[in-house]
Amino acid sequence: MSERKVLQKYYPPDFDPSIVKRRKTGGGRQKTVRLMAPFSMRCNTCGEYIYRGKKFNARKETVNDDDYYGITIYRFYIKCSQCSSEITFKTDPKNSDYAAEHGASRNFEPWREHDKEKEPESGSEHEQDGDEPDVDPMKALEQRMAESQREMEVMDALQDIRTRNARFERMDTSTVLGAIDENKRKVASTAERSTNSRREADEQEEEEKEEEALVRKYFRHEQPNDVSSITATAASDTNIPNTSHLLSERTREQLRSLAVPTQNKPAPKRKRGPNALGIVRKA
Repeated sequence: MSERKVLQKYYPPDFDPSIVKRRKTGGGRQKTVRLMAPFSMRCNTCGEYIYRGKKFNARKETVNDDDYYGITIYRFYIKCSQCSSEITFKTDPKNSDYAAEHGASRNFEPWREHDKEKEPESGSEHEQDGDEPDVDPMKALEQRMAESQREMEVMDALQDIRTRNARFERMDTSTVLGAIDENKRKVASTAERSTNSRREADEQEEEEKEEEALVRKYFRHEQPNDVSSITATAASDTNIPNTSHLLSERTREQLRSLAVPTQNKPAPKRKRGPNALGIVRKA
């Protein structure tokens, strides 16, 4: 059974490839190829964004009278997927990339960033030629760390301010005024209670001083240890008035506690006789 798709062809021993005629292709003839967009671009006609990797049926041709050190440059034609306007771009061997030529603008060109990175290097070379000191990398790192720390502190302060403002916005004015009035009332009541307690303490202290002065007035001498002398003195001093009604209740209780109780006389002892136990003998 023969193969439907020829994978191998037979070449006879006397085959001469120079005799085979080749198909002529013109130098400016375009070829249809299937490719993907090599970079992201934006259509200048409709503003449609074409992302990198989108597939197109493109026409390819060789750019005449233009090369880079003998390297051939190719041009590609595609159509915008939105407005079908023609977009052309070509190879860029210098930067190993592609360059937008007509109908679209490239969103990002990496070689421009590379050129910007090279500019400070050239300036540093001039500084070295002028014998100027180089920048200390450790000092630059410390400076960046200090700046980042300062930025973090500023951001924290801003966040605190935003939080406080949001809390104030959520708070009602009547609620705030009511809380302030209640706080004032609490402070006033506390001050009044402290004033009253202080006044009561002062009054009690004055009463105690008055009572002590009154006791000292009528009881100047110390009380002797002998009880009989106390009774004799109390009996002899008949001219002293009764001042118990002038004293307070607490002082009266103290005086009552100082009063000496009377000594109880011992019971008389019975004389024991012959029949002290009261036993009666029967005859």
